[in-house]
Amino acid sequence: MVRAIILEEYAEKETVMKQIFIGIIRFYQKFISPMTPPTCRFYPTCSHYGLEAFQTHGALKGFWLTLKRILKCHPFHPGGFDPVPDKKDDK
Repeated sequence: MVRAIILEEYAEKETVMKQIFIGIIRFYQKFISPMTPPTCRFYPTCSHYGLEAFQTHGALKGFWLTLKRILKCHPFHPGGFDPVPDKKDDK
């Protein structure tokens, strides 16, 4: 019973965190990105990758995947097609 309550609270916080991160990315896409030239070396772009990562994997893993992707986006990396990994059940 207690475990179910804890898991429910975690799920609620996870959802709120995910929505906050998605809101930050959407703000960037709408207001900041149009003012800068396109420089992303990947497809999908880093911001689209981040959106998909958060929507597919949730806040924690989505944040980790997005951070790894952004750190790879530099002039010495060749870029290319880099999709979000599929979600695997950890059962």
